[in-house]
Amino acid sequence: MNKYLVFGHQNPDTDTIASAIVMSDYLTQLGHESEPVALGTPNDETQFMLNYFKLNAPRVVETVANETDRVALVDHNESQQSVADLKDVRVDYVVDHHKIGDFETAHPMYLRIEPVGCTATILYKMFNEKDLTISKEIAGAMVSAIISDTLLFKSPTCTQEDIDAAQALAKLADIDLEAYGLDFLRAGTNVASRSDSDILNADAKIFEMGPKTVRIGQVNVIGFDEILARKKDLVNLLEKERQDNNLVVSILVVTDILENDSIGFVVGDGAEGVQKAFDQSVVDNQFDLPGVVSRKTQIVPQLTEVFSQE
Repeated sequence: MNKYLVFGHQNPDTDTIASAIVMSDYLTQLGHESEPVALGTPNDETQFMLNYFKLNAPRVVETVANETDRVALVDHNESQQSVADLKDVRVDYVVDHHKIGDFETAHPMYLRIEPVGCTATILYKMFNEKDLTISKEIAGAMVSAIISDTLLFKSPTCTQEDIDAAQALAKLADIDLEAYGLDFLRAGTNVASRSDSDILNADAKIFEMGPKTVRIGQVNVIGFDEILARKKDLVNLLEKERQDNNLVVSILVVTDILENDSIGFVVGDGAEGVQKAFDQSVVDNQFDLPGVVSRKTQIVPQLTEVFSQE
């Protein structure tokens, strides 16, 4: 058997990159040959984690069937978010914390999906269940993923399991959880040096919501002023990419990680649905999302409910 390639979703965030590294270490300790790979380059936040804990960024791949016949998926299970040739390989492992989408396999596999804030929280439990070694570097990757996905425990997706895991991992990683967490999150909020395309695409996912194909990107900031100054260009590019990819609706969610509020930009046939889902008016392609920080629990379910009825 070829070695396992382990990877997360397209446009990888910190949980995706970290969980691929961690899951690969898990498989290696169980006696398998394994390599973490990625379906995109790390963002600034993730690179901060990699640099801090002296971890190598997984190499970027576009296909996997040319290298292996078996893979392990982390932080996703929907085919439209995965590698293009997923159907050509056997999926032996899935570890995730999202809803189950169109996932289907021809063979039995290890499937672990739990309602926690981060995939790394599940992986931490898996390491403990097998009594495997958690190095400082692996602990650092896991705690960073938890901080990222829970916004340092402020997200409504955060559970007590996430907090307990992060506190234990912070000790293994030899970090001050609060101090490191703030520095780490701030590293991902610098949009001044980022292109419009990177802002739109660095953390974007596609969802099937009834008859509509909806793309939702998210970017973290500190304050909205800089993004609003670039709104016209961002909206124009959002519309161009929507048309180029034959999407019905495309949304960019901009989240202020200190204030725990968001705003959104929307293009396509979705303004009416957005207004209904969030009880917010869409004016000049923009709407408010007060108190909203989580795409998974505060945006996707609400839009899915509305769009699936159309």
